[in-house]
Amino acid sequence: MKKNRKKVFPAVAMLLAVAGCSSTKVNDAIYCVQLDPLEKVFKEQLYFVENGDTADVAKGETASFQWVFRSIYPVKNLKIEAGDLTDGNNRIPVDLKAFTGYAKGNNCHGCGGSEQLPSVKFYSPESGLFPDPLLNVETMDVASLSNQPLWVDYTVPREAPAGVYSAEIILTGEMNGKPFRLKKQVAARVYNVTLPEQTLWTVNWYWLQFLDRMNGGQAVEPYSDRYWELHKALVNIMREHGQNVYPVSSVHLCDYAVSGSQYTFDFSRFDRTVEFLIREGGMKRMEGDFFNLDLKSNPVTISIPTGDGVFRRMTLDNDTVNLFLSQYIPALYNHLRSKGWDKIFMQSISDEPTNAQSYNERADYLKQLEPEIKIIEATILGQKVENSVHVHTPIIWYCEKEADFYRKQQEAGNEVWYYISCDGQGKYLNRFYERELIQNRLLHWFNYRYNLTGYLHWGFNWWEELSGDSTLYADNHKFPAGDAFLVYPAFGKVYSSIRLKAQRDGIADYELLRLLEKKDPANANELARAVIRSYDRYDTNITSFRETRRKLLTRLSE
Repeated sequence: MKKNRKKVFPAVAMLLAVAGCSSTKVNDAIYCVQLDPLEKVFKEQLYFVENGDTADVAKGETASFQWVFRSIYPVKNLKIEAGDLTDGNNRIPVDLKAFTGYAKGNNCHGCGGSEQLPSVKFYSPESGLFPDPLLNVETMDVASLSNQPLWVDYTVPREAPAGVYSAEIILTGEMNGKPFRLKKQVAARVYNVTLPEQTLWTVNWYWLQFLDRMNGGQAVEPYSDRYWELHKALVNIMREHGQNVYPVSSVHLCDYAVSGSQYTFDFSRFDRTVEFLIREGGMKRMEGDFFNLDLKSNPVTISIPTGDGVFRRMTLDNDTVNLFLSQYIPALYNHLRSKGWDKIFMQSISDEPTNAQSYNERADYLKQLEPEIKIIEATILGQKVENSVHVHTPIIWYCEKEADFYRKQQEAGNEVWYYISCDGQGKYLNRFYERELIQNRLLHWFNYRYNLTGYLHWGFNWWEELSGDSTLYADNHKFPAGDAFLVYPAFGKVYSSIRLKAQRDGIADYELLRLLEKKDPANANELARAVIRSYDRYDTNITSFRETRRKLLTRLSE
């Protein structure tokens, strides 16, 4: 391993450029050093800790590499050419070459603009620009004296032999009207450990009403060829980064007819969507979304179809509500059983309910209609809904508040997940892009540390208030920066982000810890505790984290 070194931009070359001297050589005019991929590169930054360490990965994992490029002159058509990783006999092809783009923050550190519980350890660059989107474009122009991060991924095949692999990275472009060529070397150590199949349940809600953002602003007709094309691009990137649970609106994907008091149900659109998500999204379980049940209203209301293609909001004591639910729930489950999907279907009733009595009444009613219904809910009602919810999913800070209750649920063999959002999480892990990037990765160390077998977030692509394009995106939401999305829209495709990559790698860490647990539970627990000290205390030192990861892989390969 190479020793980390602090690198400062070449001041003499900069002064020559400012003075108008044109005799500076190409190599003197370019600054390009390798950084740990968990480091964020800000536009204002003038020094970096060079990290040429060998990437340590298991078979089936992804080795990521990052550089920062800077020139005293403008650069045209900067291009990344990445050779295969090779040990001399075996090759691992490049998976992604990208330029890290920037998003403009919104200076919001609490939900809805609230400043009462600000984020901790958040960055506040003078420019307001945060590195995040990974722009997999062929070339990029780079302004003079401007930091440009570069990113390369290699996904290691599960059958790859263990050993040390290396690759040559070549940067080409034009500066002062002349071409240049710059070579870099990277190395990855593949351990004799194979990443297990994913067991962690992960779901990010995604929103198809924003497909127009992937279509040049033009509306996309539901269920058209273009709809399925763009839908595929969206769920493919979700699958590639570990999503295996998807929200599926069974009630909105069903077509209805009413004759007198008798409903008939056509599940064709539901079936097509489920089959598509299994095939393209790698779906293993689905979350049937709530019926827009508003448990916060008084009286409680619900939105249901009335046979004319329109959903209408009604109070729960309305005869039409009970007529519909009494026929729909049995019909849905009969259909799920006929397709073999009943065991992977979970039902949500209401988003973040706060009224335990109303919630329990609705859950009891649904259980009467379908005794085998399995309810998942993102809620902070905890023990108050103990007998109603099967997959408890508290917000991260509430995991600590009712820790004993959730522990007993786990001991009884019940599932406990957790979710994060913008509300009230100042000192807890989160994925905001104003935070340290390593927090995204530690989200799934938190899963392991507290035996939480699933993770949920509401916003994979809520692009409603996202503006701009690959030149510069801007987050205008009244939520902390990046809370509403993990990916960025482009024409006909989706750009990933460094946050999504970090979460993907965190899922792999979770599975490796589970693997070590089978071999040495005390050891796995020791490593997890070294990173996640308590619910709201965690080590974000990148060097320490890499050493812990190295120990994990070493102990697994012994």
